[in-house]
Order: sequence, then structure tokens, then C-alpha cells
Amino acid sequence: MTVHALEAARRLAPRLAARAADHDRDGSFPVDDFADLREAGLFGLMVPRELGGLGATFAEYAAVATELARGNGATALVFNMHASVTGALGAVTEELAEALGVPDEALAARDRLLRAAAEGAWYAVAMSERGAGARLSQLSTVYEAAEGGWHLKGSKTFCSGAGHPDGYLVAARSATDQSVVSQFLVPAGEGITVEPTWDSLGMRATSSHDLHLDVTVPADRLLGGVEGLALVVAQLMPHWLVASYAAVYVGVARASIDAAAEHLNARNLAGLPAVRARLGRADAAVAAAELVVAEAARQVDEAPGDAETNRWVWRAKLLAGTTAADVAASMLEAAGTSATRRGHPLERLYRDARCGSLHPATSDVCADWLGIAALGGDPDRDGSTPRW
Repeated sequence: MTVHALEAARRLAPRLAARAADHDRDGSFPVDDFADLREAGLFGLMVPRELGGLGATFAEYAAVATELARGNGATALVFNMHASVTGALGAVTEELAEALGVPDEALAARDRLLRAAAEGAWYAVAMSERGAGARLSQLSTVYEAAEGGWHLKGSKTFCSGAGHPDGYLVAARSATDQSVVSQFLVPAGEGITVEPTWDSLGMRATSSHDLHLDVTVPADRLLGGVEGLALVVAQLMPHWLVASYAAVYVGVARASIDAAAEHLNARNLAGLPAVRARLGRADAAVAAAELVVAEAARQVDEAPGDAETNRWVWRAKLLAGTTAADVAASMLEAAGTSATRRGHPLERLYRDARCGSLHPATSDVCADWLGIAALGGDPDRDGSTPRW
């Protein structure tokens, strides 16, 4: 898998980069980028081979996401959402399914969704809400049993790719028991309204608009076939909620160095010692972040959900977010005022990179999690507010 998918990502990155400025300026969604991803078979990246996909490991996903982000971080960030859905679904082993009480018919429904992804279906994530962020336990969107399935009602925000995917992973709380949080794969179409609210500092091309739901879905769209699995899965697979973003922001950081080098060489500024020193420090910082992300991904593949694995997961997100922001700022300073003009790659990359520390889990949340762990506490439970 690695060679095919990684080569495809590297081949596509220049195309994504060529379109990035226009989409950033207009705040428009990179439709052609996703047509390219579909044609390259990358929607099936995390789908098991037996279901028609590429059967990638988490480490292989991270490598692909980093390369895509060197082309356009916004595109890579939206692709990450699809990979998170398919990756989490594909990671439910028979042993885990039995432990969670997942019925056979739910596994069959899961396989249908994964086969569809391998054939080109694309899924987005509708989890965050205004006032709650990405904390599952604080959601206001509710669901209840309806004839032939489930009825969901509520509003989501920061839904990357809103209006474009074939379906949305929606997290909601039971209307009869607020402590029960479940996830549904809701098909795009009637009952879903997109409110165009996304006009942001960075990652402007993600179309992360608000989503309003008042929709009934078939019974088999309850993921896992059992209510209340959302919080359990979040704790078992935090890598998809935390570290998957890390690979994207490492790619953005590396792109900042690439853009700075091109700018400085073109203006005969590469002979300045201070400029060279900035690039040297940036290169070392990004290499360190890449190694931490790679180690986190290796541990996820070998021992998903283990305490030590999860520490690497949170380290990866913290380091990627802070490194991207610091490196992009330094590269902009090295390039000078001309690189701050709208339309210059470094100006866009600076804004995109700044989002890394803000993207859930934020750098402060990551640092708090790691601090509690270092003190011998339980970082998933010890804290002033619920982690999920």
C-alpha cells in the first residue's frame, strides 16, 4: 500500500498547491482536489483490503496526510476527517466487536459503508457544537427511536467539507438518557441544511460551515448497532480524534520551509547567515516533530489504546501544532515583508499553521493531559472539565 498511496499523494501535492491560493482567497471548497483524491483511490486508504480498500496502517495514513498537506493543508485536513471515519470503522476487530457487544448485522452495515468508501464515497465529521466544542459529553444534538430507524435533531459547527460529502458522521445524545452518546452515519440529502458560516483566519478552503439536522435515518446507520459507544470508542481510539491532525500540521510546517527556501533563493537572500540559521532551526524542529508523529503512529499500529501509546498520541498533537505555528512565523520573518502580501504562499501557510494549536485537542488541552499523566494521574478523568 505504502508505495502506491504515498506516490499518489506526492504526485497530487503540486496540483493541490497550484489551486490553494485561489481557494484560500475566495474561501471556496477545492472540489477538484477531492475529485483527484477519489480518482487516485485514496478514499479507500483506510478500508481493509478484503473490502476493496488499500488497507493502510495508521503510520501509512500519517505519511500520506503529511504529503497532501505539503500541497494544501486545507485539503489534507478535510481528507483527515474521511480517513478518521473509515479508519475507526475498519479498526473494529472481531475481538473488540465482541467486547463491545456489536451485533453481526451492525458489522455487515459497517462493511457496506467501507466498501462504498473504497468505491469513492466520501464521509465528513459532524461532531463539534457551539458552546461544547468537540466534547462528546456536552453535546446538545439529540436522537430518539423512530419508525424504521432513528430521528436526529440539532446543529453542528466546524463541519469540514459541509455540503460536499456523501455522508456525515454525527455524534448525538439520547433524548431519553443524556449520558448516552452515540454516532450515526447520516446520508447527505433531505433533512440536512448547510449554513455558510466559515470565514476564518486560516484553513479557509475547508468549508467548515454549520450543519443543521432534522432527519430520520435507517436503523443500520447507528454505528456499532449499540447505543452509547461514542465515548468508549473515543477513549479506545484517541489517535483519530487527536494525532491524525498532527500529520497534517507537520506537512504544513514542512511546506513553510519549502516556500521560504524558494522565496529566498529567488531574491538572492540565501547568503545571509541569519536567514540560513532560521531555515536550519526550522528544518531541525520539523524533523523532530515528524519523528514524534512517526513514533506515535508506530505505537498506534502496534498497541492501540495502551497508556504509553496514548501519551505519544497527545505528544504528537502538541508538538505538531506548536511547531507549525513557530516555524511558519519564523519563515515569514526570514522572507520579509514582501511575503506578507495576500496571495503569497508563506502568508497563507502562516495562517494555516496558526490553526494547528487551536484545532482540537488544543495545545493547552494536550499539555494539560500530558501534565496530569506525568504527575501520575488519570488524564482522561482528572481535570476541571470532561475531556470528551
